[in-house]
This record gives sequence, C-alpha cells and structure tokens, in this order.
Amino acid sequence: MTTLTSSQAGPAVPAGPAATPFAAPALPLTRRPGRLVTDAPMRMFHWLFALSFVGAYISADSEHWRLVHVVLGYTFAGLLVWRLVYGLVGPRPARLSVLWRKVSGTRAWLKAMADAFKSGGSVMSAPWRQGENLLMALALVALLAMVIPLTLTGYASFHDWGDVLGGEAFEALHEFFGDAYLVGVLAHLALLAWLSLTRRKNQALPMLTGRIPGPGPDLVKSERRWLAALVLASVVAYWAWEAANRWGLLGA
Repeated sequence: MTTLTSSQAGPAVPAGPAATPFAAPALPLTRRPGRLVTDAPMRMFHWLFALSFVGAYISADSEHWRLVHVVLGYTFAGLLVWRLVYGLVGPRPARLSVLWRKVSGTRAWLKAMADAFKSGGSVMSAPWRQGENLLMALALVALLAMVIPLTLTGYASFHDWGDVLGGEAFEALHEFFGDAYLVGVLAHLALLAWLSLTRRKNQALPMLTGRIPGPGPDLVKSERRWLAALVLASVVAYWAWEAANRWGLLGA
C-alpha cells in the first residue's frame, strides 16, 4: 500500500529582521581640551608679576601714590624670589634649567645661520623658527634679570642713598631701568603677537588656560591650584599689612 504525503507547503512565516550583534549606544564625542603645559602657580605668578610692574610704573610719578609704588616694587622683588625657587623645585616646564638650555643654544643657532648663508642657501632655508624660540627665551631671561637692578635702585632711591653721592643718582638709574623694563615688556608682547600671527596659534594660551591645542601628553601632571591660591593669598596679605601699617604715614 502506498502512503500518500502532502506536498503542499504550510503557511508562509514572514521573515523577521536579521539578527544583529548587540551594539552599545554611541557616546557623544568630547573634544580634548588640549595639553596642559603651564600649571596654575606659574599662571598666577605671571599675572601678579605683570600687575605689580604696571601698577608700579603708573604710580611712579605720583607722590600721593608713593606707597603703592613702593609696595608693588617690593611685591615685584618678592615674586622674583618665588619664581627662582619654583624654577628649582617646580615641574619641568617651569625649571630654570630648561630656560637656560634654550638660551645656551644662541651660539649654535648663530653658527647654523652663518652656515645656511655660506652654503648658498636662501633666506627661507635659515632656521628662523629656532631663532624665534631663542628670542622668546632671551626676552624672558632679560625680564627676570632686570628686576634686580630695577628694585635695588628703587630701594636705594626710596631710602635716599643717593644723598651720599651728592645727588639723585639712584633715582635717575631707577627711572632708566623702569623705562628699559617697559621696552622689554612691549617687545615681549610684540613677539607674542608676531608668533601668534605667523604660527596661527595663540601663543598666550599657556598663561591664560595653561593648555595648548593638539594631541599629546600633558607636560604638567597637576595644576596645583592650592599653591596658586597660596601665592595669591600671600600677596594680598602683604598688601593688607602694608596698607594697615604704613598708609597713614605715607598717604597723608
């Protein structure tokens, strides 16, 4: 006996969506803030240093604001001492040895420039970028070094040491170094503007945000905001102490 089997297919089952492996939800892209190259204490020093000089220079010719000029001058010198100490114990980008290493390349750069022109090279083949970095380092060293004669002559002038020499020698020297320092500051700002224009990057960012754009590791591992706050508190406390103890004497 032959068994009959039906060849009719059953009802069609609609095909479902193809199985796909589990995919994690896409995370929003976050833009990296950049590389940290200058910590908070160095930025605080920079702006207090600049404020001290600008305030002292503006108040230099006013007898009424003489105490302000003197106190800002002392602040200027004190911040220099802090910078020198931090340049020995601070992070690598703040080290004085790094700054000195840049400056010590002056002779090698001059030789490279001479060789570039001797070999018949063009102006564009000369190591100008290295020279710009060298010039910036020299400007920073000069601005730090000039604080010493500027504040010493100011101290001598304030205490009338010039009377021993029979004149106002220290006062004249103090004015000379003050004007020379202003020229140095303006040259520093002009160089910053030039580098920002030619390199198409804001060269002042490290002293504003502490960071520079671009990939790479942070050169400073910690911001040390507590130390920046301590520097600011120390300067403000000194100003308050001077105002309470000497304003009545010199402000009359």
